[in-house]
Amino acid sequence: MDLFGDSDNWSGKLAPVLKQYEGRKHPLDYHNRYQLLIMVVLSAQDSDAHINSIAPAFFETYPNIASLSVTDIDSLLSHISGVQNFNNKANWLLEIAKNLKKDSNIPLTMHGLTALKGVGRKSANVIMRESHVPAEGIIADLHVIRVAPRIGLIPETKDGIKAEKQLMQVFTKAIWGEIGMALSFLGREICRPKPKCPICSIKDICNYYR
Repeated sequence: MDLFGDSDNWSGKLAPVLKQYEGRKHPLDYHNRYQLLIMVVLSAQDSDAHINSIAPAFFETYPNIASLSVTDIDSLLSHISGVQNFNNKANWLLEIAKNLKKDSNIPLTMHGLTALKGVGRKSANVIMRESHVPAEGIIADLHVIRVAPRIGLIPETKDGIKAEKQLMQVFTKAIWGEIGMALSFLGREICRPKPKCPICSIKDICNYYR
């Protein structure tokens, strides 16, 4: 017996959420894979809205990995000094750029992406999902970590890696690429810290609502 419930049953129960959000673009306003990679690294412990606001000026100065790889730390810091943990992120971005050298070298596997500085499993899952490659995990951001235990999918946890592993036991691999982002959108729009339960499409199967 599955520790966290019947995977096929949960896939069916959450079909309305998948239908509502499947294929919707991530809130980071990127226009190519290079921009997505940079914005995902910058957005850790920061908001997507804030990263979207600084992105145009950043990418005007650094339109690709090649241009980023030849800049210096002081110039880079002037573009991201308002970002959370900006010193570390500047060093991570420079190391990524110097190692990859050009946009076409951005990896699209979990192993390849998580080998990059500042890219953990959550970030790698986002990049792979947005790049439409087969999923090797499930996005487990702060919204998913809040929503999944509320519904009854997994026990409550603050550990994104633990939450992801548990969700991978719940869901069939066929929906790994979409279910995490769908739950994230649900958490952003409806299942917020103060949830809007009456308008939720899955309230009838939700432990919190019941």
